[in-house]
Amino acid sequence: MTLLLRFWPLFTVMALCATPAGAAPEAPVTAIVVRVIDGDSLVLRPPGGGRPIEVRLVDIDAPEICQIGGAESRKALEELALTQTAVLRPSGRDSYGRTIGRVMVGDIDIGKRQVEDGRAWSAQGRNGRGPLMKQERMAKALNRGFWAGGGAVNPRDFRRAHGPCTSGG
Repeated sequence: MTLLLRFWPLFTVMALCATPAGAAPEAPVTAIVVRVIDGDSLVLRPPGGGRPIEVRLVDIDAPEICQIGGAESRKALEELALTQTAVLRPSGRDSYGRTIGRVMVGDIDIGKRQVEDGRAWSAQGRNGRGPLMKQERMAKALNRGFWAGGGAVNPRDFRRAHGPCTSGG
């Protein structure tokens, strides 16, 4: 126990300095949105022609591109962000190697706006709650986006029933 306490500062520094290879940058990145893949994924190009950064917006899940509402969700994100200067605040990487993060265009959190406009769901954890549930419930109550037509299917349930989209993404 004494040994652990004695070397605790060293362990703390080592843990803070250890960054996995390919980890998402921690500092905000200002870049141009050059492509919108679907309603929750886009590509940013840093100034000076740096390497493109594929981003999955944090806290949301948009309809699959082959799902009803998928094309509309992508179009809405294009209208919000395509060709705009954006600030990416990375928070990690997903299993596909994409950077996960919050993207701001001006003072608009574009992921949050997608949920507010009924173009995406709040991402849900194991407890069935998500960080943007308030915005999701409001969009549903106001019949915004895919909520207007009724029958909206959460992308997670769609993927379980149909698998991933095979093209169009």
